[in-house]
Amino acid sequence: MAEQAGSKIGDDAPKAVSRRNFIKGVITSGVAVSSASYLFRASTVLHGQQSTAGLGERLITLNVNGQQRRVDVMKQETLASTLRYKLGLTGTKLGCDRAECGSCTVLIDDIPYYSCSVLTHNVRGRKVLTIEGLASADGTLHPVQQGVIDEQGFQCAFCMSGFIMTTVGYLKTNPNPTRQELANGISGCLCRCQDYDKILTAMMRGAENMRRSKLG
Repeated sequence: MAEQAGSKIGDDAPKAVSRRNFIKGVITSGVAVSSASYLFRASTVLHGQQSTAGLGERLITLNVNGQQRRVDVMKQETLASTLRYKLGLTGTKLGCDRAECGSCTVLIDDIPYYSCSVLTHNVRGRKVLTIEGLASADGTLHPVQQGVIDEQGFQCAFCMSGFIMTTVGYLKTNPNPTRQELANGISGCLCRCQDYDKILTAMMRGAENMRRSKLG
């Protein structure tokens, strides 16, 4: 019995060791292949391909607030980051940075978008409008901006540019909304101070200002 048991242990042991060695060998070879692959990619980046592509593809032209702006943009870069950190248009606020609060809203071809969830490369050939581009050339405020001042519809005002841009976009489709319609139209924006009634009153005044300016 002892010899039988011993023979079984002896028979199994080389197999166990063999399996263990085999697994170690696979892991070792996998690391080696992975490392070689990484080094190959790195050498490619350093010696031409990526650097050439970076110079050729990353420098793009954007139409922002009616101006053609040349800017160096990473492929994964969001429009919010480009506007704030590359073009200095800090009126576009970054709140949640996950398309929930609306403080980064801009107009792209007259439609409101969360700029934190739009890749900059995707707006080439389109018209981007930020809060800085709303006022006229002589400094006259946009009717919705003026409505905010008329009603003092803000507290900290961090969210205000998002509300204004969203309202301007919404009024292009419904220039004479009811209070409830406008509330639904700008519901994608959040206010940290939670003073929604005052904000909505200011946006309604802005809509009224727009109608008056067109009548005048």
